[in-house]
Parts: sequence; C-alpha cells; structure tokens
Amino acid sequence: MPPTDSKNFLSSEDAVALRLRERLARFPWGLLFLLSAAACMGFVVLYSAVGKHNVGMLVSQAMRFGVSLVLMVVLALANEKVYRRYAYLVYGLILTMLAAVAVIGDVGMGARRWLEIGPVRLQPSELMKVAVVLALARYFHDQSVTSLRLRDVVLPLGMIGVPLALIVHQPDLGTAVMVAIISGAVIFVAGLSWHAVLAVVVIVPASMPLLWNLLHDYQRRRITTLFFPEEDPLGAGYHIIQSKIAVGSGGLAGKGFMGGSQSHLDFLPERHTDFIFSVLAEEWGFLGAALLLLVYGLITLRGITVAVLARDRFGLLLTSGLLSLFLFQVIINIGMVIGLLPVVGIPLPLVSYGGSSMITIMLAMGLLAHVSIHSKQYGRAV
Repeated sequence: MPPTDSKNFLSSEDAVALRLRERLARFPWGLLFLLSAAACMGFVVLYSAVGKHNVGMLVSQAMRFGVSLVLMVVLALANEKVYRRYAYLVYGLILTMLAAVAVIGDVGMGARRWLEIGPVRLQPSELMKVAVVLALARYFHDQSVTSLRLRDVVLPLGMIGVPLALIVHQPDLGTAVMVAIISGAVIFVAGLSWHAVLAVVVIVPASMPLLWNLLHDYQRRRITTLFFPEEDPLGAGYHIIQSKIAVGSGGLAGKGFMGGSQSHLDFLPERHTDFIFSVLAEEWGFLGAALLLLVYGLITLRGITVAVLARDRFGLLLTSGLLSLFLFQVIINIGMVIGLLPVVGIPLPLVSYGGSSMITIMLAMGLLAHVSIHSKQYGRAV
C-alpha cells in the first residue's frame, strides 16, 4: 500500500497554518535585517537634517517604515501564483490612479503628482514603478520567447509609454526616467536580441533633439547645470555646488553627528529628501558613506541570488525589474548629489524622507522576498 501524505488529513485551518509556517521558515530574514539597517541609518541622518524641532518628521518616517515592513512580510507570504495572476489588474488599477492625478490630483511645488484617498496621500507614479514590472514580467512569461525582436516588444512599449506620458505630463522627469530604466531592464532580461538593442542604440540618440524640445525649461537647466554649475552659482547651479561642498568637507570620518555646517547653516537645500546623502557624507565622512553603500551592495547581492534561483521566468523577470528599481535609484541619487548626473529628484532608498518612496521600495522588497520563498532551492511550496 503506497504511503499516504499526512497533509491530506489536515483540516483546512491546519493546512493554512502549515503553509504559513513553512513560508516563514523560508523567509529571507537577512534581507529584512539589511533593509532595517539602511532605514535606521536613514533615521539618524534624517534627525540631523531636520533638527530636534522637527522630530515629528522622524516619527512619521519611522511609522511609515514600520507599516511598510509589515506590508513587506504580508506580500512575501502570499500564495505562489497570486502576483502573476493579478499582475494586469494591479497595473490597470495604478494606471487609473495615475490618470486620475491629471484630473483631480493635488498640486505641490509646481507639479500635480499626488492623489488623496481618504486620509492617505499617495503618489501613483511611485507605485507605477512596481506595477509596470509586474505587468511586463507577466507578459513575457506568457510569451515564452527567448529572443525578442522589435515586433515582440510593440505591445510592451505601449504598456510603458502610456504611464510614461502621464508621468511626464505631471511633470516628474525623475520618476519617468526610473520607469523607463526598469522597464528596459525587464525587456533586456526577457531576451531582447542584439539587433533590437542596436536599433535602440541608434534610435535613442537620434530622438534626443525631439526629447529636448519636450522638456520644460527648468529640466533643461538641470541638464546644462550638470556640466557648467559655476555659471549660475546662486541659481540653477546652487544645489550641485553646495552638495559637492558638503560631501567633500566630510573627509574620512566626517564632522560628527549634528556637526555638518552645510546642512545646519541652511546652505544645503532639500537636505531631508533628495540631498540627504550629502548630509550623511558631511557628518559621517567616507566611512559612513561606505557603510551605507556596503548595506546597499549586500541587498543587491541578495537580489541577484534570488533572481538566479527563481523557479520560473516570471520570478526571474520580476526580480530583475525590482532589483533594477532599487539599484538605479541608489546610483542616480548618489550620482546626482556628487555632480555626476543631472538633478532629477530621485530619493535615496530607505533614507530620504517620504512615504510613497518608502512604500514603493518595501513593496518591491516584499515581492523579491516572495520569489525567494518560492525559489528552486526549496522545491514547490505546499
């Protein structure tokens, strides 16, 4: 008589509890620790950036991280195929929210980017970073084409182009750049042929004059300021000049906690959001900046491992896009504050102040942890 699987005799409640315990045993706790370490470094730097009189901002940021942490664990423990099944639905929902921003969105700092949903204030363009990765991963998983040609990416380009147009209209160049980069990463991993890559290499530079004409005046100034910040030291070049001074003055070990002159004498603008890395570098020096980069590097290595061990094509593409989202935000933000890239308003993951950015990164990490739980090294989940 063949052996009988004892799980068949469990009640539905016991079976659910068993599945939950097994997934918790597979949960990548090391990843959660690294994310918490980066966030804690962010809390310390944020406190210094905003000062003791604005401690409410620190409390708010810590509460957001706590909620996001719970959300990450919940997303990670979901059933194996739930995200593939509802990928298009999530994309459509976020796209609808993004379209609603253009009509009823809140205006702040000259841009219409936020949507009020009851007591919650969301930035749908941030959530679209995750939604477009889900949708593209589902599409290319279903196609099962290992060598994509240009005609194979026509529909995906439409899926990318519609939200891109809405985001650029807000305007939000930084988020639009991120959506384009992470979408390109998914398409490349899906198997874009070298002929198609060559076509993109030719088409993109050729379209630069058109793209330049579509930019707003302040966006053009940001790009030209990258190369010649000293031509307008009190205007367009002010951010980059003050940021580079802050980073350079930190030296090896920094000026100490709350000791940064650039931030505390109000020379450094947006020091709690886009330029928070400058505060870190000034007060904690090269060693503090290197420690944060080490944490980011370990998170990236963990993401690469998850991608390699992903059970199916959907998991591989999903992880590749989410990892690109995290990694390129780090690269662009730090490149921006040290004067290597234009100032495009991209926050530093888990460190910059902001709810939508924090939630987006933790959503991405929750999905990455989900792929890890159901990876090849564990076999099929029960």
